[in-house]
Amino acid sequence: MKKKTINVIIIIILIISAAFCAGMMIRQLVLHNTAGQVYEELKEEVKTASVPEETPSPEPEATEKPTVKPSMTPNPTEAAASSSSSEEEKEPIEVPIDFETLQKRNPDAYAWITIENTKVDYPILQGEDNSFYVHHDIDRNYNFAGCLFTEDYNSKDFEDPMTVIYGHNMHNESMFGTLYYYTDMPGFFENNKDITVYMPDKILHYRVFAAYQRDDEHLLHNRAYDNPSSFQLYLDSVLSLREIGAKIDRDIELDAETDKILTLSTCVGDGSSGRRYLVQAVLVSIEE
Repeated sequence: MKKKTINVIIIIILIISAAFCAGMMIRQLVLHNTAGQVYEELKEEVKTASVPEETPSPEPEATEKPTVKPSMTPNPTEAAASSSSSEEEKEPIEVPIDFETLQKRNPDAYAWITIENTKVDYPILQGEDNSFYVHHDIDRNYNFAGCLFTEDYNSKDFEDPMTVIYGHNMHNESMFGTLYYYTDMPGFFENNKDITVYMPDKILHYRVFAAYQRDDEHLLHNRAYDNPSSFQLYLDSVLSLREIGAKIDRDIELDAETDKILTLSTCVGDGSSGRRYLVQAVLVSIEE
């Protein structure tokens, strides 16, 4: 009799455990499938104009090596030749994000990133606690999908040698879920190299040069990016990657002394592999 009772108890425990696990799986599935919904409402609220659907950069001739420069500032002779009247006629740039409304909703939001032909179209935040926006949304509510965010190792002006933006790899392709297009979709890397970052007073244009997996080393902790020699070694190591699946623009030239690198970092799979997926781009021009 005792043995039968024990068996019944074991069966009940197994049923409860299975139900709990199934419930957790369903909860995670719902969280992933509804991820990013809060940002659809936000886009309607803060987008003041249509972001151009396509602003492709002119492709260089096959024999040329593209030279990347950090800004579109004219050289001294060109500047001297420009008349003061032409400077006065220069129209202010139109930033299609209402930053005043955005920052009233959350003052930690300081920029907005858009990548053509992906779902990446979100604010970028930075909080006092580097881990807060991992699982909190624009309204500071708990949300599994969190926000796109930078850590306080980076300034908010994108003037650091490398700025790292983090975001989740969601099943419904929200947040950074569509970054994988760069390596998973034929031709995507070659034809979608423009990343745009909007700020209240300027627009930053970046060109993608790498998309690949790597270990989960904290990039800003473990490397001396303020040392040009060390940074150049890092950039050269990226451009020389030969891993299967990695996409690298080997024709690009990167200069650690002048170039500003943007790194988008997300997890591989559910994050349990201990690896990260990175898309990296270099600043090529600034509108201000």
